[in-house]
Amino acid sequence: MPDFTAHRHPVLAVRCPDCGKALGIWCVRPSGHKASELHRSRKVEADRVFIEQHGPDASIERVENVWTIDPRGRAGIRPQPEQLALF
Repeated sequence: MPDFTAHRHPVLAVRCPDCGKALGIWCVRPSGHKASELHRSRKVEADRVFIEQHGPDASIERVENVWTIDPRGRAGIRPQPEQLALF
């Protein structure tokens, strides 16, 4: 099971579908040089796995140099039914 809090960037918790880099290893360009950005397909895969593992409402954030997962992350910012009735 991927640990999204174990690496310097949460997306590094999954293998890259494009360049094949393993967990924790930054993506590389076709030339073999380190890429400045992680591949989009890796980000999409990380999102898919994160949601599968933690649910659609969870979020991850950096707190005091440590990644933390909040299971209710996005749910806390959604308008509640009583708020919607005011409009």
